[in-house]
Parts: sequence; structure tokens; C-alpha cells
Amino acid sequence: MRKIVYIGVLGAIASASAFWVLTAPETVDAKVIASLKKPDVANGELVFNAGGCASCHAAPGAKGDDKRVLTGGHELVSPFGTFVSPNISPSEKGIGNWTQQQFFNAMMKGVAPDGTHLYPSFPYTSYAKMQPQDVADLFAFMKTLPKTENVAADHKLSFPFNIRRGLGLWKQLYLSDKPVIALADDVSDQLKRGQYLTESLGHCAECHTPRGFIGGLKTDQWMAGAVSAEIGSDGKPGIVPNITSGQGGIGSWGASDIAYSLETGFTPDFDSLGGSMTSVVENMKLLPASDREAIAAYLKAIPAHANGYPAK
Repeated sequence: MRKIVYIGVLGAIASASAFWVLTAPETVDAKVIASLKKPDVANGELVFNAGGCASCHAAPGAKGDDKRVLTGGHELVSPFGTFVSPNISPSEKGIGNWTQQQFFNAMMKGVAPDGTHLYPSFPYTSYAKMQPQDVADLFAFMKTLPKTENVAADHKLSFPFNIRRGLGLWKQLYLSDKPVIALADDVSDQLKRGQYLTESLGHCAECHTPRGFIGGLKTDQWMAGAVSAEIGSDGKPGIVPNITSGQGGIGSWGASDIAYSLETGFTPDFDSLGGSMTSVVENMKLLPASDREAIAAYLKAIPAHANGYPAK
């Protein structure tokens, strides 16, 4: 009997040790950061707009220049609990004391300065595909923004979702710096740019792709539309549309229609984009026309899928 107990104890210790190793936070190689050029603040502003940083981190309802005050406080109510965006202004209450290494770790590995895992309500699964120089440029630009001393509320999560260490296993499944769609080597620079803007900076799939029961993206239904990860004021999640050329999607839209919608918010059938897309359009219209055209080219090139959400 004693022998069985010893074996059980040793097995538990081995399991705990394996869990601790597999869930350990990873960091960006310091050599990658050291090899970068001097940051380009102007490009950092473009990255900021493409990434939609203000959409989540500006105060709810902020307009105009106030959207550059990254006070935090936006709440995302999900089936896992309520996530609250933090202050990421260059103040001591935000990221003012962060090193460049810490910023890279957060953006590309989902790791906070204290070494804990960040929740993927922050779309680092998309930002992991960013070009390191763009991350450095973004950090330089964000340090030029106004400071705010606001302290956002904590996330409101119940067990087991409040155990951050377990996210290490989740990342093993869903965190990758590889593109999702395999493009041919000889595709145009426009299409490559469109893939980068859509899969990484713009993190479009975070809303437009269905998720599994533990919240990971179903990449085999890439951009097929989804039940929203956010629960609305009526207590129900909404529907995020299919933006592939498949049944129920935007196959009838030309590339110029997509680019125009991203700039103006108007669709080819004289409707307007609503919900969270209003904020996306506000960001996208600040990009060069060539970037909106590149996104359109990518969306016309990806595999077509039927709607990724149940019919009503």
C-alpha cells in the first residue's frame, strides 16, 4: 500500500513539473531586438492605425484626438468572463516604465512585464506575426502619445479562467508566427502586404473566424464569419459576417468594393457597416489607399467558405 502511495505522489510531482515546464511564458529573443534599425515614428503611427489600438484602449466613446489618450477601460463581456483593456499610455500607470523587450514580449508572445501570461482578449495571436521592426516603430510612436494616470479595473473572471498559468498550454495550440494562408512564392507584393495587414496588424480573423470551445480560432474556416466572442447588451452574442467569397459571404463584392467600404463604411448595396466595424473603418481610412486595396486583394484570394456560424 505504501509503495502505491509513493508511486502516486511521484506521479503527481512529475505531472506538476511537466505542467510547469509546458506552461512557462516565452520571450522574444533579445538578439532580434538588438538587430533592428532606429525606430521610424511615422511608420509606427501607420502600424498604430492598422492595429486599431485606439479602438480598445481609448476611453469608451472617445472621439477625435481623445482617441489617442489610451486610458483603457473598454469592457469585453465574453462567455469566459469580462475582460477590461488596460491603460497603455506612456505614463507610469500605463507602459511608461516598460522596456522595449517587455513591449516585444507583450505584443508577440502575450507575456506581461511581470512574466505572467496575458489573456488573448489582447490579440497577440495575430500580432505574433508582426515584423519586429514594426513592433519597434509602434513602441516609439506610442511613447509620443498623451499620458493618462487612469487605472483600469481588473478583469472579472471566475475559476478556472482566472488561472493565467494554464494559458501556456493554450498558446502551445494557438500561438504561431506563421501565416495562416499559404501563398505562392511568386504572388504580388500587394497580396503579400494584404496578408500581413489582414492576418497580423488588422487582426481581422479575431472577429471574423469561428472559435472552438476553448477560444482558439478554427483556421480551417478562416474568415468564414462567426458568433461574436462578445456578448451584447441583450445578453446574447451577435453575428460577425463571412468575408470570404463563399456562400453567405462577399463573393459578389469586387476588390474595389471592399476597399471602398473600408474607407467609407458603405457597402455596394448602399448599406453601411455597423457595430464594431465603425471603429475599424475610422482606423482604416487613415491608411494609404494602397493598403486598403491590398487587404481587398487578399480577401478575394483566400479560400471560400460557407458561413461559419449556425443559421438562425
